[in-house]
Amino acid sequence: MAGVTTIKISTEIRERLGKLKEYDRETFNEVLNKILYALNMCRKDPEKAKRFLENIDRRIRKKGIMKKRMKLDSLKGQKGN
Repeated sequence: MAGVTTIKISTEIRERLGKLKEYDRETFNEVLNKILYALNMCRKDPEKAKRFLENIDRRIRKKGIMKKRMKLDSLKGQKGN
């Protein structure tokens, strides 16, 4: 990575960026990079940008479903003990 800097963002924005992560170890830099890529793509090819964003949304939803299932499984395991 070239240079690294710090930017000030509100806690609300940080939380919103966190909800856009496709995987837990994804950095905010990667999330912001995807956002900027999608914005630039909207100018050139809106349909392609729509598909790109839909794919991201699908992966984020899938991640959320998997987390819920894992949490439910762990709660069931605790009740069994």
